[in-house]
Amino acid sequence: MKSHYQIIIIGGGNAGISVAAQLLNRNPRLDIGIVEPSEKHYYQPAWTLVGGGVFDIRKTIRKEADFIPAQAEWIRDRTEGFDPAHNRVSLASGGQVTYDYMVVCCGIQLNWHLIKGLPETLGKNGVCSNYSFDIAPYTYECIRNFTGGRAVFTQPASLIKCGAAPQKIMYLAADNFSRRGVLKDSELLFYTGKPGLLRVKEINAALIEICRRYGIRPVYQSSLIEVRGESKEAVMEVPKEGGKETVTVHFDMLHVAPPMSAPDAVRNSPLAVEGDPQGWVDVNGETFQHRKYGNVFSLGDVANAGDTKTGAAIHKQAPIMVRNLLSAMNNKPFSGPGYDGYTACPIPTGYGKLMLAEFDHANTLKPTVPLDPTKERMSLWLFIRYALPWLYWNGILKGKL
Repeated sequence: MKSHYQIIIIGGGNAGISVAAQLLNRNPRLDIGIVEPSEKHYYQPAWTLVGGGVFDIRKTIRKEADFIPAQAEWIRDRTEGFDPAHNRVSLASGGQVTYDYMVVCCGIQLNWHLIKGLPETLGKNGVCSNYSFDIAPYTYECIRNFTGGRAVFTQPASLIKCGAAPQKIMYLAADNFSRRGVLKDSELLFYTGKPGLLRVKEINAALIEICRRYGIRPVYQSSLIEVRGESKEAVMEVPKEGGKETVTVHFDMLHVAPPMSAPDAVRNSPLAVEGDPQGWVDVNGETFQHRKYGNVFSLGDVANAGDTKTGAAIHKQAPIMVRNLLSAMNNKPFSGPGYDGYTACPIPTGYGKLMLAEFDHANTLKPTVPLDPTKERMSLWLFIRYALPWLYWNGILKGKL
């Protein structure tokens, strides 16, 4: 490992690998180092389908080495600290690297510990989550073994990756219960910290109807604060006139989306938005350039670019950020359109049925196909189930798409 790189990329997930590939496709002579500790690369969007019982978890994992661009150097280490005033990054091994330019795209941190009792019971006692590679298969075990009773699904108020994911598994579970004839003996509750199901009014209205179809009752602006696995109780903070109250809810199945934040190394660094407890990297949301450190860029889940923490958002962000980074390196002004907050949420509403919500910062629909985005379609289900994973491994990560 060298001690200095022209460009250091922090994170070897979707954003990091895509950006590295796109940069090198445009200029193979760039000197790039990628800091990434994991030997494995995960296709996380399929974990919802794993939890729904229609995707093999083993097909969501590949070797990280197979996707590091040949011209880049893989630094197999974890980032522990940032010193952007001196263009320096500290590593868990005790080493340091310096850079001319840095791209921070190290993803998001899952804070399971912020919910009392959750770490101890996750993966047993009917408590599951598709946000974990190890636990996602247990989600389907819980769904398959459910014979009636109360199924509870939660979503925190904080920004999370794939903000519709807590609903996706809820609709698949409801469809599974319906097909097996146990839905009539079931109560489905969705405790969400949000004021609605999705922030785009047209999609929100369509999802409300889907909830009615399955008999799902949403409880808005509520939070899971404790799980008592042995007694199968979830403690919720829910709205009450004039404030909040705490209620204890019995469950037979509980699917949890944990609170999330930037990784601690970012959250506790000068790169973070000042005063933001979640610690996202403080970038201009249109250009991805840091507001204070001009040679630092950030994109993906860790960036303060709005409620757009999806793979689809990264796909739109990466070429804009790459173009701007190369302009900065050549002392040229940024050109071309900035990022408008585009994101996409493919929402399975049952087996073989999927809605594709595409929208921007202004909550305006931005469909890329001439179809009504509020309608459920088998064709979209097939695309997400079969085509998109192939495109991810063979196109997106190679900078071809």
